[in-house]
Amino acid sequence: MPFQRLHDPTAQPWERNYALATHLAGFAWHLLIPVVPSLIMWLIKREESAYIDDHGREAINFQLSLLVYGLIGLATFWICGLGFLVWAAAYVLGIVGMILGAIAASKGEFYRYPACLRFL
Repeated sequence: MPFQRLHDPTAQPWERNYALATHLAGFAWHLLIPVVPSLIMWLIKREESAYIDDHGREAINFQLSLLVYGLIGLATFWICGLGFLVWAAAYVLGIVGMILGAIAASKGEFYRYPACLRFL
């Protein structure tokens, strides 16, 4: 049986679109601090919708995780290029993860990022 994500049939189109934008907001400041736009969006609407609250928390946790992985890459940069590999893996994981999270949000599905540390 194929894997199916939990689906929220009550999620309104505006909630789906807002959750989608929360996931993709990490691209806005991709090279600086990607968590800021998603954090602001989540703080604005988290109490209006449980759907947005869940997606916002997940997007923020993932972007904070990517920040941690980037710092690990920076700390290990001079160890035989290990830091570069960590950065490259985090970069690819970030792009693919944010796109998959946005697609799931637009379909009304809940999404959990791989390799995500739970801060919130």
